[in-house]
Amino acid sequence: MKTHKPKNVFIQGPISPDFIADSIAKHQTKTSIGAHTIFLGQVRADTIKGKEVTGITYTAYEEMAHEKFHEIRETSFEKFNLTCMHIYHSLGMVKAGEICMFLFVSSTRRKEVFKAMEYLVNEIKEKVPIFGKELFEDASHQWKVNT
Repeated sequence: MKTHKPKNVFIQGPISPDFIADSIAKHQTKTSIGAHTIFLGQVRADTIKGKEVTGITYTAYEEMAHEKFHEIRETSFEKFNLTCMHIYHSLGMVKAGEICMFLFVSSTRRKEVFKAMEYLVNEIKEKVPIFGKELFEDASHQWKVNT
């Protein structure tokens, strides 16, 4: 089994469309890959108690989060026939409509990337200690939610 180095998955602020496009473009030289799938988590402008969410401030227990991300990553490579995987999550303020999570999974075959992506999203949501505090136009009303 090939093990991968732990990677820093956190990006300060929103994940830009340019960053996502650049990540995709870098894979054009990897001609053994036959399929990619991408998951983009976006901050919703939900209405809670009559107030519209304008953004979320993300925090994490970073050391523990990196350990969990690494465990999930290694398990995903063991369970699925993947060529590569990239995980990025925002820290700090992300406005409604902006991207806060970017997952990019590649394999020689499409079935593997679909199965792996569903597994990956569920594992991250359940096991990684990342927290979001919703921000409203009236900053005096904030509720803490788990991402």
